[in-house]
Amino acid sequence: MSPSLGSECRPLADSGVDLSLCRPLPPCDREYWSDTVDRVTRRKFLGQISGCGGMLVLSAAGGVGYMSAVEPRRLVLERVDVRVETLPSRLGGFRIVQLSDIHCGPDVRAQDIARAVSMSIDLEPDLVVLTGDYVYQSASYADACAGELAPLARATQALACLGNHDCRRGAVKVAGALTKAGIVVLRNEARCVRDGLWVGGLDDALVGWPNVNRVLRQVPSDATLLVLVHEPDYADVVAATGRVALQLSGHSHGGQVRIPLVGAPVLPILARKYPAGLYDLGQMRLYVNRGVGLTRPAIRFNCRPEVTLITLLSPE
Repeated sequence: MSPSLGSECRPLADSGVDLSLCRPLPPCDREYWSDTVDRVTRRKFLGQISGCGGMLVLSAAGGVGYMSAVEPRRLVLERVDVRVETLPSRLGGFRIVQLSDIHCGPDVRAQDIARAVSMSIDLEPDLVVLTGDYVYQSASYADACAGELAPLARATQALACLGNHDCRRGAVKVAGALTKAGIVVLRNEARCVRDGLWVGGLDDALVGWPNVNRVLRQVPSDATLLVLVHEPDYADVVAATGRVALQLSGHSHGGQVRIPLVGAPVLPILARKYPAGLYDLGQMRLYVNRGVGLTRPAIRFNCRPEVTLITLLSPE
């Protein structure tokens, strides 16, 4: 059985924080930005790479065959230590596995997801978090994706937020499939995972209606709070609250193609400032996962898919 959430938690307290700044994007902007993300075609993508002189690099590395058939399957474990100043000493060493951007669909196989799940369970984490985009092209893939992810919830606590692809293709269906698999989906909600440690999940910043204020009202003011939000660049809004210790995000896929000395020529909206890895935003840290799956054009280069093991460290 999955461990119960909040079994060690105190009653919540009102945060008293005014977050009038933390409004979602206007609907017209969200629709435009989300459509823009989906319009990156294979020809346009490769054309932008060529403009950076990247095709010479990619050809030397084995070309499109390597990018489409080899690197997308080369799952790697990233180990990240994050020191959290507000973390109680008794929670030092708390281990979180993060998976993101599964994109179950025509280009991501069941065995690709199963490999990431197996790697995650073998790490014996205290918590698993999933930071959005479980399907690609259709919500009809939701049940298959949730079925592959279900062992995570049987092994430990599993929390999730939704991504732009989930919300566009069918948020209710995707969230429902995850819930049936035992994964707790947080849409502007928070849960206590250990006494003094809370995790909040925001609705998608591109297509949904994120409400940071609502999350903060659910969390004791003296608790350490981690937040899941699909789009990493929303971190500037979250960090401005002064209440969040760590934000975990995905969305960017790391760019899927990263050219040496150049970086990623193509990045989606709300993942251009913080495309991959660990960032220091003053009182808050941000980690951006490169994802397990990918979107079309279904290629990766110098940007391997990842499972992330995050260890929280208390102040020395």
